[in-house]
Amino acid sequence: MRQVVLSTVGLTAIALIAVSCGGNSNEASKGDKSIPYSRVVDLTHVISPSIPLWPGDPHVVLKVVATMKKDGYYLRSFTIGEHSATHMNAPNSFIAGNSQAITSYSADQRVVPAVVIDVRQKAAQNGDYQLTKDDVLTWEGKHGRIAPGAFVILFTGWEDRWDDPKAFINEDDKGHLHFPGFAGATTRWLLDERQIAGVGIDTHGVDPGLDTSYATNTQIAKAHKIAIECMANLGQLPPTGATLVVGPLQLADGSGSPASVIAFVP
Repeated sequence: MRQVVLSTVGLTAIALIAVSCGGNSNEASKGDKSIPYSRVVDLTHVISPSIPLWPGDPHVVLKVVATMKKDGYYLRSFTIGEHSATHMNAPNSFIAGNSQAITSYSADQRVVPAVVIDVRQKAAQNGDYQLTKDDVLTWEGKHGRIAPGAFVILFTGWEDRWDDPKAFINEDDKGHLHFPGFAGATTRWLLDERQIAGVGIDTHGVDPGLDTSYATNTQIAKAHKIAIECMANLGQLPPTGATLVVGPLQLADGSGSPASVIAFVP
């Protein structure tokens, strides 16, 4: 078993110090936290011009601005929406007058223990499926009560559609989007009764596609919790035990940002 030692001072750089098997965690300075792990999983989709996009969002553009032949080095510029690819949302995106941007989340807040609720079977039968309180209670009956500070991931299987943008967004001829997500009432209960750190999902919205009120995103934003969308490789995570490190770009006044999400799995 390996360990990552996270200094409360060095988290801004996500300073990860690997300790070999059998290492003494007491050697870490007082106040340090450790994450035992056996493997690391990248939960981030690769960004390219062909990724699925929310209707109306800007296209991903990668432009070569320097070449080895002309400039002696290779460099590109890129254009992408703040809520495209694997990304994290900020409160100012969902609450009028709110000034809390993506930079308002401390590094410490972006290191979270994760639980994964697998609803792939239900989502396969109903593309508009919404996570219910009963789903959570059933999950807890098998895996234990969700601890305060946990980040709740909804594994819908939608990530398998990533290479087919039309199927991933699943927009009908009336402009309605169809993909599963967190029911607003369930999110309220998770915040009030389980004191969660936030929610994540492998679709393009923690809210179900048909919920144009964005009930879950709005509640998460008001509580200044974390919302991550378009997550990848969720099938490689256990129901409990993983720890996520979330790295959004620190965009001034950003309503959100593409993010690198790494999981340390015991």
